Amino acid sequence: MSTIPACPQCTLENTYPDGDNYVCADCGYEWPINPTTDTEDDTDAVIRDANGNVLSDGDSVVLIKDLKVKGSSITLKMGTKVKSIRLVGGDHEVDCKMDNGNFMLKACFLKKV
Repeated sequence: MSTIPACPQCTLENTYPDGDNYVCADCGYEWPINPTTDTEDDTDAVIRDANGNVLSDGDSVVLIKDLKVKGSSITLKMGTKVKSIRLVGGDHEVDCKMDNGNFMLKACFLKKV
């Protein structure tokens, strides 16, 4: 008896190993042989500024370069101080409120005060 599992998408048993994945010959679905668990949670992730300092909710930061806001004519100027940041998950780690509006910024453009 084969130890290859049935396809989780179509539940048929016409599957085969291909490298690091199992492949279903019927529907073409691929899934990993050794499923990895996502060990990095957003709550456990350490977000660091441009100098390597650890950021946390409520910190004050300063922009280290001019940033053009996508889809707008606004430019956030270097040296602008941002108070009370909020850390969020995703590509842009920092959510903040400024005079120009609410922005999501990458931590690599910030320096902790």
